[in-house]
Amino acid sequence: MSKVVDITDKLEFEENPKLVVKGKELEVNADATTVLKIMGILGDSENVKPSDVVRMYELIFSEADRKKIDKMKLQFADFQTLVFTAIGLITGEEESGE
Repeated sequence: MSKVVDITDKLEFEENPKLVVKGKELEVNADATTVLKIMGILGDSENVKPSDVVRMYELIFSEADRKKIDKMKLQFADFQTLVFTAIGLITGEEESGE
């Protein structure tokens, strides 16, 4: 018989963090798979292209939240700020504010 080890008590099953923009709550996907994909896209962070920002945006935010964001008609610089703030939040580089 194979050995079974239950590690459930060692894991944290927290809810995803959220950002608030113009009074709208936006949930940020913080699962390990998403974070690893983001880190792969970022690489050394020196050559991040607009297409990379869009790919990360699609990984980080659900379709429903992307629709909310699209309705905000953000300028590209603000859009980048949103995406990179979300990345900082899920990688632990951005402190969340209540």
